[in-house]
This record gives sequence, structure tokens and C-alpha cells, in this order.
Amino acid sequence: MKNKLLLVLSLISFISYSQNRPESENDTATAINDTVKNKKGEILNEVIVTKGKEPKPVTAVRSGLKPMDNPQTVQVIGSEVIEQQQAIRLSEVLKNANGVYVSSARGGAQESFFSRGYDMSANNMFKNGFRYNAGSIPDISGLEKVEFLKGGSALLFGNVAPGGILNLVTKTPSFTRGGEISMQMGSYAYYKPSIDFYGPLSKSIAFRINGSYENSESFRDVVKNERLYVNPSLLFFINPKTQITVQGDYLTADWTPDFGTGIIGKTILDIPRNTYFGALWSTGNTKSSSASVLLNHDFNKNWKLNFNGSFQNYNRTQKSTAQISNLDDIKVYPVPGYWNRALTQAKNLEQIFGDQLSLQGNFNTGSVKHQIFTGADWENSFTTAYTFVFSPANYDTIYLFDFDPSTQKKDIPNARNTQILKTDANRFGAYFQDLISITEKIKVLAGIRWSWQETEVTTYKETSTGAGNPQDAIPTVAPKRLDNAFSPKAGLIFQPTKDMSLFASYSNSFTPNTGNTFNSQPLKPSIIDQYEAGIKKEFFKGLLSTNITVYQITNDNLVQTAVFMQDGITPNSDTNIKVMSGETKSKGVEIDIAGKPVEGLSVIAGYSYNDMRYTKTSGKNGSFIEGDRVARTPQNTANLSFFYTLQSGFLKGVSVGAIGNYIGKRIGGWNNQYSTDPKYPDGIWYREIPLEGYTTVDVSAGYNWKKFSLLCKLSNITNELNYTVHENYSVNPIAPRQVMVNLKYKL
Repeated sequence: MKNKLLLVLSLISFISYSQNRPESENDTATAINDTVKNKKGEILNEVIVTKGKEPKPVTAVRSGLKPMDNPQTVQVIGSEVIEQQQAIRLSEVLKNANGVYVSSARGGAQESFFSRGYDMSANNMFKNGFRYNAGSIPDISGLEKVEFLKGGSALLFGNVAPGGILNLVTKTPSFTRGGEISMQMGSYAYYKPSIDFYGPLSKSIAFRINGSYENSESFRDVVKNERLYVNPSLLFFINPKTQITVQGDYLTADWTPDFGTGIIGKTILDIPRNTYFGALWSTGNTKSSSASVLLNHDFNKNWKLNFNGSFQNYNRTQKSTAQISNLDDIKVYPVPGYWNRALTQAKNLEQIFGDQLSLQGNFNTGSVKHQIFTGADWENSFTTAYTFVFSPANYDTIYLFDFDPSTQKKDIPNARNTQILKTDANRFGAYFQDLISITEKIKVLAGIRWSWQETEVTTYKETSTGAGNPQDAIPTVAPKRLDNAFSPKAGLIFQPTKDMSLFASYSNSFTPNTGNTFNSQPLKPSIIDQYEAGIKKEFFKGLLSTNITVYQITNDNLVQTAVFMQDGITPNSDTNIKVMSGETKSKGVEIDIAGKPVEGLSVIAGYSYNDMRYTKTSGKNGSFIEGDRVARTPQNTANLSFFYTLQSGFLKGVSVGAIGNYIGKRIGGWNNQYSTDPKYPDGIWYREIPLEGYTTVDVSAGYNWKKFSLLCKLSNITNELNYTVHENYSVNPIAPRQVMVNLKYKL
């Protein structure tokens, strides 16, 4: 604790010195236009300090397409909205993005997200354009904006699920001097001081550094969080055509593993929201860091070259009890509610290297205009997963309805490291995209990507039961797995007016599969097709924008365990032998509204309908139920928020705001299955946990006076109770009514 505070104070001292440096009389801030290149290999529009404002393209699009020219929907949640709503977690920021929702809290270690029925947490989470390990909870204080690119994005991002892309954009330097110091305080002993300073170091170098320290308890008994985050960056203005951005960040977080409340079968127990069932010694730590270099070079006004390199490091450790099994045997326990507290320990490491090279250009062939974007990207990730075994496996047995944490066991058992699994994965992709403007009103987007992926798994196991060390064992190296696929995309755009665009598009994604064919060959990737159509319309000269989108996503080669061997008669007993015989279908409608219709007022609203089901299954043992909705996918979500600051009069500077968020009915746990098990002759029907829909409402009020601002927020004002459920465990209640206050001073 002491060292962390000293680090923060040292940073403040350094920045205070930098902020007080005199500006040169020949400061060229205006001349260089304070242009910050994006992190995705795309150049943002220039912002000229002395002239009018110009909107910046969305960086998740990468190719520089204007919003009206892109046959996809993009939502951007900027730092202004994040600050107004006092978001402290990514899940709170994403309340503004309809169609994306928290699927689980994963024992308190991370937040997992779904969109259009697909899990986004594995490959669809990016930071500054690079895939990052989503096993940690990112810090919000360093974010400039969050971009949500909906639908299939495999053309530019490779192996990603078709639900959408989340790109977190961190704050970057500026040649305009400024900064702020803030302090957030809230319910359950929440404290978070933050700093953010930026400005020129010389005529050609600008800096920015922001950081925060968080120390908090929780509405959950025993649960605590302590986090330190630092995000420095430098911008080198080489010449008017070339810029280099160097940035990095570091996060260390100590957190209490929390697997939530009790559940028996499909019933979540009526237990106080604050009750914590974990051992008092439960502990977890996550460390993550990154560094990147972005080079942007403009050959001329039509051709731009971008190179981006990144390194990321991730380390998570955890040791705790885990609520994974309840006891309902009435012969041993006469009443329900007895729970075995199993023991769990984990250690996961990952290093990710990535490079991106892209070229953006504009040219004409006769009267037809072309805007091309082409390039290649490479990524290497090396992960290490440790397996630990406790003996005995269970810590103890507790009774949920009268559990008293003060009387529980306090001894800390030791685990044995029995296996180390190392996975070395390489990904490479090359792509080409062309926006063809046949006329000013009719445009065609066409592109294709080739993706290649190689994975090698090495296993180290202890030399004998209870003895030896996995590091000393002879490794077992599995055959390298190779996957490759083409990902095309095509779109038609019709723009009857400059403020309206109608579009239709097709794209596909691929998902690598585990398991083998009958001939012991690795399964090919599943190809997932998406069709999308919509309309984009701006009102009042761009002050209000709307999007309406319909889509259908079909995976018609979903992998399932083979029921019979190749002869079609012999029953298959090997779960590793699989066939592409299933199908899922996701279809829905999304409506987005965003704008600033009057000065001082910002509004964001949206509605999403999604229906994702198993539309084709074998109907045999172990297969899903045909027609069943896919677990953890709500059919309806909606959001509405506004924030208004009075611009004149006696109450000038007073602000009010609110945000409402609705998550509809959904299924927790796992989907049911057909079964030939004598114990379940009619199928396994106990796996799905019904969850009711719920609405949360947050309200805020504040006041700006000169360089000071005070903002107060009351969240979940109705004290709504609901849950996020990860599979059949980690049933975590949402936060109750809470108060948050933010005091800020701008330099």
C-alpha cells in the first residue's frame, strides 16, 4: 500500500514540474493541428484549434470509412459520457450500447459480455486496436472512448465471433496544455483519486499521463478491491506528414474471489444480497501491462501508411473456495441448503505480441471513385495455465441459510501443482477492401481476408502421483493445429441524400473447432454467415443520428459429438470424435438514437431484439434441444440516458442526468440436452436457470464553477435485485442502491 501511494505521489510531482514549464514563444501547436493518430492504423481527421470543429472517424472501422459509407452500425461512447455517468467499470459504460450485455462476473475476476447471442470475451475485446486478454477488469479512468462495432468484423480483425467488436481507446497526448485532478468517493468505502495531465514537452513532442488508485469494499461482505493504474504516452511530431505515438499502461489489482449466492438446482435462494459464502482467506491478483508504437505517414492527401506494434503481458493468480456443488441427498441431509465448499487455485499467464501494417488510398477509374484499405497483421500469444489439486478437494460443508462467516474455518490448505499447459498460438491475416463510389448516391463495399492460425500445445505433468514437479517432467507436445479460412464481405449502400444511408451487407466469420473427424483429422473451422440491412438518418444537420438494423447470423456447421461411428451403426463412445451436423440461428433488430439536439443536452437511446436458438440438432445423446434458446442471451435489451447542463441564467453550470437500462428475460446456466443416461431417460432438463428481466435507473446532479466541478450520482434508485449467472456457478447479485460523488479540479 505504502509503495503504491509513493508511486502515485511521484507521478504527480513529475507532472507538476512538466505542467509548469514555460511555453515557447514559437509554440507550433496550431501549426501541427494537434492531430492524434488513432491506434488502429487509420488517421483521425485533423482538429485545427483555430478553426471549426470536425468529427473524427471511428477508429474501430480502421479503414477510415465515414459512418454513412459503412454498411455496419457503430456506437461510440466518449469520455464526456463516461465522466457524466461516473462509470467505474466497463459494464457501466456499456449500459449506453444496446445489444451488448454482461453475461457473468466470473467469480469477481472479470466481466464477460455477449452481443447478438455470441460471447465476446475470448477474441472480440480490443484495446487500441489490438486483441487483449479479457481476464481482467480494465480501468475506466484511462479511456478516451469505447467503440462498439456491431456485427461481423472478420475482414479486418480475423478470428472473431460475429456479435461485434469492443475497442477500448486510451487517452493520447495533446499539444494543448491541460489536465485535471479528481476524487471519487462512494458507498461501501469507495475511494478513487485520479490524475490526468497533458501538454507539450517541446515544439515536436507532446505527452500525456493519467493514473488512478482505487480502494473499495463492497455491498458483499468481506469482498474488497485495491487497484493501481498508470497510463503514460508520448506523441512525436516528426513533420507535417509523419507522427509517432508511443504509449503504455500498467494495472495491478487485488480482488476477493466471489462466486456469489447459493443455488439449488434451478432455484436461486432467497438469501440477503450481502451474504458472502467464501473463505475469509480467499484472494486474487491480476497484473496486466502493455506498450505500443504507432507510426503514421501521409504520402499525400490520398495515400496514408500506418504501422502499429504492441506487446501485452498478463498474470492472474487466485486461491479460494468455490461454490460449485450443492448437496440435495435427503438421506444424508434432511433439508436442502447444505453446500460443499470446494477448493480452487489458478495461475494463468499470457504474453501477446502484435504487428499491423496498412495502406489507405483514394483514386479514380474514370468517374468511379475508389477508397481502398489493405494490409496485413500478425499476432503471437503464449499462454501458460497451471493446474492445482487439493487433497481433500472440499474445504468443508456449510448450511446456506444460517451461515455465520465469523465462525467458519480459517486454516489455509495447500495445493499441489500437477500440470502446466503451455499454448503457443500464431495468427496471420492479409486483407483488401475497396469502397467503390459508382455515383454520389450508389456505393459498393467489397473485400476479402485470408486468415491463418497455428496452435501448439505442450503439457507438463508431475512425474508421479503426489511427487515430482511438472517443470521437471518430459513434456508432451501435441501435433500443431492449423486453421485457415477466407472471410469475404460485400455491402451495397444507397444514399438518396447526404444525411441518409440505406445499406445491405453479407459477411462471414470463422471459428476454430476442437476434436477430430472419424479419420482422426482435425475438424475444419465453422463458417458463420451474417446478413444485415439497415438505414442511417441524421436530423437537424447532424445534431441527432438514428440507426435501424435487422440481421440474421447462421452457423449451419455447428460441431456436435458424433452419435455413431463412420459405419452409421456402431455407437460412438469417444467424445473427441465430432461432426459438423448442428445449426444455430441468431436474428434480430436494433435501434440506436444519439445526439445533442440543443446546446447542453446529450441523449443516447437504443433497443435490441435478439432471438438465438438451436435450429438443428441430432436429437441424440448429448445434443442440445432443437428450438431451445441459447443460454445467457436476453431477447430484449434497451437503454435511455440524458444529461443536461444549464447554459445561462442564475443556475448556469447546474447539471442533471439519468440513465435507464433494461435487460430482458434470459436463461442462466447451460442449455438442456437429450440424454440416454438411465438416470435421465427423458433428457437433462435441470441445467437451465430462468432469470427474470430487470430495469435499473441511475440519476445524477452536479454543478460546475470556474475550474471546479461536483457531480453526485444515485445508482439503482429502485434497489432492483437480479443476477448474472456464469454457467451453473458464480451467481452474482447486481449492486444495490449506492451513492457516488466526484470532485474535480481542471488545470
